[in-house]
Amino acid sequence: MSSETPYPQMFDLLRQFEHQKIVFCQDHTIGLKAIIAIHDTTLGPAIGGVRMLPYKTELEAIDDVLRLSRAMTYKSAISGVNLGGGTAVIIGDHRTQKSEVILRRLGQFVEEMNGSFIASLDMGTTSKDMEFIHMETNHVVGLPKSLGGSGDTAPFTAKGVFYGIKAAVKELYGTDSMAGRTVAVQGTGKVGEHLVSLLREENAKVYVSDIVEDRMIQVSNKYGAEAIAHNNLFDMDLDVYAPCALGGTVNNYTIERMKCKIIAGSANNQLANDREHGAKLLEKGIIYAPDFLINAGGLLSCYAEIAGYNVLRSAALTENIYEATRSVIQKSLKEKIPTHQAAMQIAEDRIALIKKIKQN
Repeated sequence: MSSETPYPQMFDLLRQFEHQKIVFCQDHTIGLKAIIAIHDTTLGPAIGGVRMLPYKTELEAIDDVLRLSRAMTYKSAISGVNLGGGTAVIIGDHRTQKSEVILRRLGQFVEEMNGSFIASLDMGTTSKDMEFIHMETNHVVGLPKSLGGSGDTAPFTAKGVFYGIKAAVKELYGTDSMAGRTVAVQGTGKVGEHLVSLLREENAKVYVSDIVEDRMIQVSNKYGAEAIAHNNLFDMDLDVYAPCALGGTVNNYTIERMKCKIIAGSANNQLANDREHGAKLLEKGIIYAPDFLINAGGLLSCYAEIAGYNVLRSAALTENIYEATRSVIQKSLKEKIPTHQAAMQIAEDRIALIKKIKQN
């Protein structure tokens, strides 16, 4: 059953984040507790990942789903696709609590939303999980290639981040060659590993850091990267810091220590506070490639699946991230505003213009 939220401040939260809808889903007989948020559907149905994490509190899960779904709106808008922003989170540990029945039950809730939300992959879910959701609804992408889907979106996400890094390097140094550039990749999951591979192919000097030491060492050895302790990451003199794990790593404490020249990674919500920390990075002269722009490769892969594009068209859409990132950085420098704000303005302008067309 869907339940009403017990939090009296929920409408204040919806107003703060400018959301259209938030749906609480539960089925205590199988242990499902999930939240689906729809931020904006001006450009099209809301698309968003299904994330499964063992949130410490329900309020933490609510905050995550609201921030992620809003970011998906901006990601879709600035990427030029006709989709809105949404997200689903399942409260639980994907390593021990995820099951076919939980995913299929979530699929039933997605089906009840009548196409206003399209589910895709995120942290804690896989293409196989999307297949389970697909058993209950057609409103899902990121399916296995055997079912005509795009499969694992990690390579596309990593490619977009790679283009974003090169674009920022181009703006800073006048060339986008990565040879000899120093990059620290924080998080060696699927996206992080693909990014390390791309960087090493261009002879960048790569450092890797991960809370899972075995994984960090494995990736380090495989690609000839240097493993470093997480605590030392922000004190290093780097060209690029690439956060590819959880968000919020760019905050008052870390900005004070940072010696990097560029921040560009795949993690969502990298700035703990968009306005405050975006301004601090601008003041410090650190170029920030907005996460919702450069990690859009996975979204573009899913959009290609929806639109019926081939692999070449999907790759071309991802390649556009390079020029889009350069445009955002140039707007930031010209108008002396944080890059995050510049990217949001570009996205909001497109949404406003399309809204005018739809109102006619």
